[in-house]
Amino acid sequence: MTKYFNGTITDLEARISEKLSDYRYQHVLRVRDYAVKLAKANDVDVDKAEVAALVHDYAKERSDNDFLKVIEAQHMDPDLINWGNYVWHGIVGAEMIRNELGIVDEDILTAVRQHTTGAGASMNKLSQVIFMADYLELGRDFKGVEEARTITDQSLAQGIKYQIVHTLARLIHKETPIYPKSLETYNYWVKKEK
Repeated sequence: MTKYFNGTITDLEARISEKLSDYRYQHVLRVRDYAVKLAKANDVDVDKAEVAALVHDYAKERSDNDFLKVIEAQHMDPDLINWGNYVWHGIVGAEMIRNELGIVDEDILTAVRQHTTGAGASMNKLSQVIFMADYLELGRDFKGVEEARTITDQSLAQGIKYQIVHTLARLIHKETPIYPKSLETYNYWVKKEK
């Protein structure tokens, strides 16, 4: 039994695997493994990190209509309808996790909400771990991933800075709209020295 889910980790894995393709589920398992590693290295509750990592992409493969229904039913920020899955699966997905899986721990739900956009000063260590584990899991092979892993091993804060700088540069190069929370994350973490 885990104190953050009404069942065992094996039960939670089964519930998650029902909602995801095998490709996405394997990613989730790798994120879990990396999150546990980062949690141990950064004095973060390992059980919370494991659960948060397992559920971080729970809603990733849902339809746009599913997200729009939750945004409306939960009276969420109306601006959310202007974004897409990249933003929705974290922010709106946290509400699906609460409602469908019964996970109510606010640290876990916040980590899910923040795992793609990050956050500024409100980003606690658990959220930082999930943000970085999703970026660095061992299936990732983008240019610079080894450097990012090394930096993160030395400093979680510097890893976040590396990720948000490189993610925003990629989005700008692609001329993709940037969610305001991602800009807030950049503005906060780019000033971090250690």
